[in-house]
Amino acid sequence: MNKIIYTLLIFSASVSMANAPKVGKNAAAKYFQAKGVASESDAENVDRHPSSIDSLGDQEHYLAVGIGSFTQTDSYNWGQSTKEEDVGKFGIDMTYRLAQEGYLFDRALRVSYNEFKAAGERATKLSFMYAATLPDAGSKFPLYFGLAAGPGVFLKQLSGESALSLDYQLFLGLRLFNLFEKTGFYVEGGMRNHLHLTTDGQLNGTFISAGAVFTF
Repeated sequence: MNKIIYTLLIFSASVSMANAPKVGKNAAAKYFQAKGVASESDAENVDRHPSSIDSLGDQEHYLAVGIGSFTQTDSYNWGQSTKEEDVGKFGIDMTYRLAQEGYLFDRALRVSYNEFKAAGERATKLSFMYAATLPDAGSKFPLYFGLAAGPGVFLKQLSGESALSLDYQLFLGLRLFNLFEKTGFYVEGGMRNHLHLTTDGQLNGTFISAGAVFTF
């Protein structure tokens, strides 16, 4: 009986020693090497899939496409010598981020298509503007402020009125990048004005728009 007990004790001790964690320099080296490989792999995954959904890197670009409407417009000397209200109808905007200027703001190209009804006639215009938005898209701050200015070309204009205009905008918006993979959302509002270059007509208006933001 005692021999059986001694045999069981010896067998149990052997199993415990076999399952004991390995220690020493070699074991420690293997442990830290495995952790290092995992860390590098994790770092690569972080680079491929950024954790932030509301910002971009300084080398990334975005394309924002949206549709909006004028909320209030006043025209002066456009087809008639008096002031006219509710001239602006709707618009389509496309904004492409060109580059980040240091850590201050983003430079972008903004193309806008707008429709109007002045003096009872329909007019359409395409604007090409250089825009600056503050803060830059990499700041992780969802609110932004911007201004844009550039030439406007009337695709359809009232008889006797200028086919060219100087367009300028001031806007404030909210943008969220990469809500669904590379697609986000923005909403924006502000001032949208233009001055006729060869005649004395002008438009002062406010607008609101919303759309999608695509990053690449």
